[in-house]
Amino acid sequence: MRNTLTSTVVLGALAFVAMTAAPLHAAERPAVLPDTMQQRLLACASCHAKKDVNDAFFPRISGKPAGYLYNQLVNFREGRRQFPLMTYMVDYLPDAYLREIADHFAGEHLPPAPARASASSPAVLARGRQLAMQGDPAIKVPACIACHGEKLTGVTPSIPGLVGLPPDYLTAQFGAWRNKTRRAHEPDCMAVITERMSLEDMAAVTAWLGTQQAAPDARPATAIARPLPIKCGSAPD
Repeated sequence: MRNTLTSTVVLGALAFVAMTAAPLHAAERPAVLPDTMQQRLLACASCHAKKDVNDAFFPRISGKPAGYLYNQLVNFREGRRQFPLMTYMVDYLPDAYLREIADHFAGEHLPPAPARASASSPAVLARGRQLAMQGDPAIKVPACIACHGEKLTGVTPSIPGLVGLPPDYLTAQFGAWRNKTRRAHEPDCMAVITERMSLEDMAAVTAWLGTQQAAPDARPATAIARPLPIKCGSAPD
């Protein structure tokens, strides 16, 4: 009898709280959500535009060149990149709206996430730095800076920055190109480069890149020496 009475009292109290709290929550919600790109793209920002977070697998897209972001949205829509959540979100969006999304995030400039310490050996990091800054003519791999900019912050309109990206994400993208589950417009320069690199070299360059800290005011470069050292369909000369 006592348990029944107690349960009744508790349920009654919860019901009273719910009834009195509901109008407050309703009053706090705007009658109409603002029709802005920021509001529309909250789902994107929840993974890709977190402040002070360097997520292991979701790249920060704030400030990346608009042409690059647009190309990736199209690639997900058309199956050149494989990630079901992204495909679901862009599957029925027209080109014009994808360009609006790309322009929105390209115009944002969140503070760069902190670099990560690496457990790799000094020799591995030195090899990674060599590949990033000088390349390796013996295996016909150009330096990362030859395409991605002297500061590795990308080049407008369509070459992405590499500094500030999590090494796990970079490793996953190298693997996707090597396994041909990520593709770009032909000629697919990154597919060619990953075919020439060993798994050890991929691990070395991603480890070194992960230790590099982007400057607070980092922006994509506006120009780079042409022609690029390797033909690239997504960044034509």
